[in-house]
Amino acid sequence: MKLSIGEIEEATGAKIIKGGDSKNLYGFSTDTRTIKKGDIYIPLKGESFDGENFISEALNIGASGYFSKDKIIDNAEIIIITEDTKEAYLKLANYYKRKINPYTIAITGSSGKTTVKEMMYSVFKNAGETVKSVLNHNNEIGLCQTLSSLTPETKYLIVEMGMRGMGEIELLSKYSEPDIAVIVNSGSAHIGRLGSLLNIAKAKFEIAKYLKKDGILIAHDNELIKKVNDNKHKTIYFSLEDKNLKIIQITSNSSEFEYKGYKYRLNTSGEHNIQNALSVIEVSLQAGLPYEIIQKGLEEFTPIEKRWDIQEVNGYKLINDSYNSNPESLKAALKTFLSYTPAPKAVILGDMGELGMNEEEYHKEIGDYLDNFECDYILTLGKLAHFINPKKTKANHFSDKKELVNFIKENVKKESTILLKASRFMKFEEIIGELKK
Repeated sequence: MKLSIGEIEEATGAKIIKGGDSKNLYGFSTDTRTIKKGDIYIPLKGESFDGENFISEALNIGASGYFSKDKIIDNAEIIIITEDTKEAYLKLANYYKRKINPYTIAITGSSGKTTVKEMMYSVFKNAGETVKSVLNHNNEIGLCQTLSSLTPETKYLIVEMGMRGMGEIELLSKYSEPDIAVIVNSGSAHIGRLGSLLNIAKAKFEIAKYLKKDGILIAHDNELIKKVNDNKHKTIYFSLEDKNLKIIQITSNSSEFEYKGYKYRLNTSGEHNIQNALSVIEVSLQAGLPYEIIQKGLEEFTPIEKRWDIQEVNGYKLINDSYNSNPESLKAALKTFLSYTPAPKAVILGDMGELGMNEEEYHKEIGDYLDNFECDYILTLGKLAHFINPKKTKANHFSDKKELVNFIKENVKKESTILLKASRFMKFEEIIGELKK
């Protein structure tokens, strides 16, 4: 993203104290570690840092100027005063995005939004130059970084939107102005922060707040989403119960299905991934993409790290799905794994976070859910996972990862397939590391 001083003033409404060269185009940086000579430094403030403390350092490295609330440093070529530097960054990114004007798809959901984003990118990259949110950069700073990476050739933009409270997705919608908004699902993730499933649905629906006038909402066919939908925009609902869907076959590493008369294949397993694919198909159809590009893109999709990541480790087949966990995503993973994976098989389950005052009950529900399936070993790790106590197959509980790994080595047969699922803070990648030793 490069803009002139005039464009910066137009975009932000900030006060230009010193304006540099009006003919130049300037880049921007929020990090002194990556700043380039000539960039304008935008100091951001967080809970444990204040970027304004590094303005002098940015100038010494080679920045041409800076934004600030009130700081004046005479040797700067450019000084821009603004009340809120983060808001200025958002306004700059939005202004630049409007210049490029890509077809914009915004995605949110309690679970699966990153998978849907990657599936979407796998399809749209074959239809034209496409930019997506990198990794899980789904907050306002991540949005600015994504919008800043657009080029004049960018035809499609795919942005992921996360939230931890009310109003956050609305802010992201405001500065991205999507053509299509996607609500992958609305479940219990972050219920500890938002207090109820209805509040979570309301927070997810904020994604439609700043849809373009003729924009389209594509949402999971969920009663709570329908309840909060203000019906100001055309809405298309998708679900596994759709009469146009026919599941042909699901194996431990692939899924085949027919939707609206066309056949598709995924190189990943599970009904939940078929449902994710339905949202991608609906977006693609509304964007005018032909069937061949949609089909090719879905088949080319591969899960990203810690999301159904399959690897062979010392005679075991490990399926690492430990990027995150909540009751809905865990049940979907268990159903897929236990329904379509041949024996011998085992599951390693850890704590699910941010579930509020009913967190014990949510974990007990998982124990009851497991009674619907056959499994050789159920291994649990963590304070809350201790409440996962199925009746059909006794759970073995551990308080230490090395103890758990030793149990696997001594009891779980080689050639077994093992699913690992937990919230990110459980660091289940350490279990895989121990198994590799």
